[in-house]
Amino acid sequence: MTALDTAVPLRAAPPELISELEGLLGERLSTASAVREQHGRDESYHTPAAPDAVAFCRTTEEVAAVVKACAARKVPVIPFGTGTSLEGHVAALQGGVCIDVSQMKEVLAVRAEDMDVTVQAGVTRKQLNEYLRDTGLFFPIDPGADASIGGMASTRASGTNAVRYGTMREAVLGLTVVLADGRVIRTSRRARKSSAGYDLTRLFVGSEGTLGVVTEVTLRLHGIPEAVMAAVCPFPGVAEAVNTVITTIQAGVPIARIEFLDEAQIAAVNAYSKTDYAEVPTLFFEFHGSETGVREQVEMVQSIASEFGGTDFQWARSEEERSRLWHARHNAYYAGISMRPGCKAFSSDVCVPISRLADCIVETKADLDGTTMFTPIVGHVGDGNFHVLFVFDPDNAEEIAEAKRLNARIVERALAMDGTCTGEHGVGHGKMAYLEAEHGPDMLDVMASIKRALDPENIMNPGKIVRV
Repeated sequence: MTALDTAVPLRAAPPELISELEGLLGERLSTASAVREQHGRDESYHTPAAPDAVAFCRTTEEVAAVVKACAARKVPVIPFGTGTSLEGHVAALQGGVCIDVSQMKEVLAVRAEDMDVTVQAGVTRKQLNEYLRDTGLFFPIDPGADASIGGMASTRASGTNAVRYGTMREAVLGLTVVLADGRVIRTSRRARKSSAGYDLTRLFVGSEGTLGVVTEVTLRLHGIPEAVMAAVCPFPGVAEAVNTVITTIQAGVPIARIEFLDEAQIAAVNAYSKTDYAEVPTLFFEFHGSETGVREQVEMVQSIASEFGGTDFQWARSEEERSRLWHARHNAYYAGISMRPGCKAFSSDVCVPISRLADCIVETKADLDGTTMFTPIVGHVGDGNFHVLFVFDPDNAEEIAEAKRLNARIVERALAMDGTCTGEHGVGHGKMAYLEAEHGPDMLDVMASIKRALDPENIMNPGKIVRV
């Protein structure tokens, strides 16, 4: 189950390039097999592909120097943050040099009065929020994993808070990017709006390292809410839970998080995180705002949920209780895999208009009936995004084929509902086959034209998103 095209020739880093990079970085240039193998894999099931060398850079200038050296020899460059991506984004499909930004950990400037911050690409979201703790501000994008900010920008990450705070598309105010020829650009200034030319920030957000290497990110911050309350509520069925979500969103309730877990996923969470939730379709909620605002949100959601049979709310008011609740939710992926020891997993990632969400999930559940695999469903349903986790035996060809078939049906259904094949995981090389069905050949031609214009030698993370 891989999109790796073995017919594509490798473009290995020649010895003189390795020598030049060693002169630049010293011991921070590694060709050790264990380091290379680590940097050729992410959290996905896709076949790993190790780079020829790993460059641990600390500054934008070092990244630019590495890229220039690679460009002179037409050697691929693959950016690497924390390796938590899910579609083979970091695999060195054609060999080359991996640029690891994990040592680029400086918070460069916090401007509390403007509610923004500039960080190096290797800062992780947890590190950033720890740094911001005493400012009264926080960075809300929460994909679950403690991903790097540069990686989150590159994959247009979102997560549990997106229903209220948006995705990285809304959070990123500007980027510093090293282009394929080693030039360094700053995509925008810090003004909250601008009509000055092409919006290059949005072009690079979500480009997955195929157009350049993100080295610095300026982010929009938000005030820490006065009051926060979380809750778990079981429902008699999938449709009732999802219709509660739809009605809540349509009613304009400014809810911070609203997550769906089906009965299989709840069973896995209970076993893995030692919780005792009722093993039925369930919603996890979180409310942010003033004391009065949160109380009003809670009353509205309780009223809506009761119409669909959701009445047994369990509340988490303290920070410790809320952390335990969301820790269990964030570990859903690992909880699912733990239900079949020795197996692997991959996750679907479709997103549909909110009005079609119930139909999409109910029809998907019907598709999954009878499969031998463990296939729990979990989703950031407040914005129409959900995932089926296929936990399969890697030695069972029939299960692998069945997982591919079912995933294709999920994508086809989402596209038929005017949705997308990926709400947040990105394309990498794992979802390239679906892009033509979603966008059409003319759209892919436009994407390829942009790629060729900015990266004429195709050295920036080649083999991802579009083929050129």
